[in-house]
Amino acid sequence: MTSRSYRTVAARLQHEPLKIKGSRHIATVAPITGLADVAAMIEQARSQFPAANHHAYAWRLGFDRGRFRTSDDGEPSGTAGKPILSRIDRLELTRTAVVVSRIFGGVKLGVGGLIRAYGGAAAEVLECAEVVERVVTAAIAITHAYNLSGSVKAVLHQSRLTPRNAKYGAETSFIVDVPINEVDAFLRVIRDATSDRAECAVEMPVED
Repeated sequence: MTSRSYRTVAARLQHEPLKIKGSRHIATVAPITGLADVAAMIEQARSQFPAANHHAYAWRLGFDRGRFRTSDDGEPSGTAGKPILSRIDRLELTRTAVVVSRIFGGVKLGVGGLIRAYGGAAAEVLECAEVVERVVTAAIAITHAYNLSGSVKAVLHQSRLTPRNAKYGAETSFIVDVPINEVDAFLRVIRDATSDRAECAVEMPVED
């Protein structure tokens, strides 16, 4: 993985492994784009599993996988959050969070048992999830006169780009998402095709 692409999960998924000495460890994984998504996941887990004694979690953010956090949520230090994060890192994921909700079954698992239980629940939910590679893109807003539509459409077709938020009238405006390593080349082609008469505004992606 490079800064031009990253690996994450395709969608939110929940999985519950077999009980361990009566205790349940329900794991939820989801793609995230920031801390608000993590907070929402934790709040949803608390609401969905009010009987759970702990909602341990880990997340990693940043296109370069540079940011992370773990929480044992009251379990002995290092027995829950770190094992969860290790499973995320084994798959080289980012923009990903895993929450494991534990409902106590009456028998203590000990330090080693907790590490295996939380790490195992995270591993199983990640095995069930679809891992995808996302390309990091810049949003380029383009505005041009109607009589340039044919030339612009030809560039988009050649570049295999699909416009979004399109508005048509005397002027046409839309946004295209271009891989960041192709932005300069794309802008040159657009300007050449329109004799530099198309207005282009580039919004580069912001790190999480």
